Amino acid sequence: MDTLKIHFKKWFLVLFLATGFVGKAQEAKVVVAESKLEVDGTSNLHDWTIEAKAMSGKAAVTLDAGDLKAIKSLDFSVEAEQLKSGKSGMDKNTFKALKSKTHKTITFKLVKVIKITTVSNDNYTVETQGDLTIAGVTKRINQTFSVKLIGKKMIFSGKQKLDMTLYGVEPPTALMGTIKTGKEVVVDFKVTYN
Repeated sequence: MDTLKIHFKKWFLVLFLATGFVGKAQEAKVVVAESKLEVDGTSNLHDWTIEAKAMSGKAAVTLDAGDLKAIKSLDFSVEAEQLKSGKSGMDKNTFKALKSKTHKTITFKLVKVIKITTVSNDNYTVETQGDLTIAGVTKRINQTFSVKLIGKKMIFSGKQKLDMTLYGVEPPTALMGTIKTGKEVVVDFKVTYN
């Protein structure tokens, strides 16, 4: 009888692991059609916004009974020349400032998760550190964002203020220097991974 109990316990453990009752890593990719990233800035004339027209990225997370337990990896990239304002002159100045001919992509790569806090059912606040590369310069930043789980989708959203001069990006000017942009921008994102 004891042998039967031992075999039953082993069988139950195998079944438990195989059916996914414990947390397991889920991999996901950016869904461009459901994602949005804007960069908001200022100038001495008026505020401005540029929007990412194309982006990519991957994430690997651990879910346990539908709860977010860990983010194993997260990366995100935007082609510099896919940041568009709708005004060709401004776009050219932006590409020049970002050195887009030699540094074609802007990337974020997760280094570590500091804390995951459950806000409510399927909603989390995540504090992280990651490497952000702009115009060929990489800086480690603290990034806090929200994650919402909807079925197999994860929506990452947040805002990040950046001093572009720390990345060697000179604030663009126009009309022979009479229009000057501010050195700080705010990146506002809502990116869906599936």
